[in-house]
Parts: sequence; C-alpha cells; structure tokens
Amino acid sequence: MDAIQQQMLDTYRAARLQEPAPPLPGQHDIRTLREARDYRRFEAVLAGHLAHGRLRAALARLLPTPRHHRTPACH
Repeated sequence: MDAIQQQMLDTYRAARLQEPAPPLPGQHDIRTLREARDYRRFEAVLAGHLAHGRLRAALARLLPTPRHHRTPACH
C-alpha cells in the first residue's frame, strides 16, 4: 500500500471516529530531521565530543591531507 492510500484510509478512519485528520505525508519531515540532528549534537556534548564538525574531523583523521600546489604566476 502506498502513502496516498494509507493517508486516505487514515483520514476515513479519523472521520468515522470523529477525530482530527492525520497530517499529510511529509508535512513534518524537515522538522523531524532537524530534531534528530539536534538530539545527536546534544548526545555528543554529553559524551564530551564535538557538537559541530564531527564528520569533518573524523575524515581529517582518516584521510591524508591534500597538498595544493600553486602554479607560479606568469609575468
């Protein structure tokens, strides 16, 4: 069953039970993702880790640093 059919069944069931209709699929996705990110940051701080830049710091430890060679400017 896809999301549209499930939404229709949930709306029908809510109407029959005189309850408020459920939110549309995807309506709160962004908020949920932000809350999950904030929770992971909070847990990191409680564990004594960095709250920001943890992925970049881990990659910097694992990957060798790239060396940027600058070509001399032509005069």
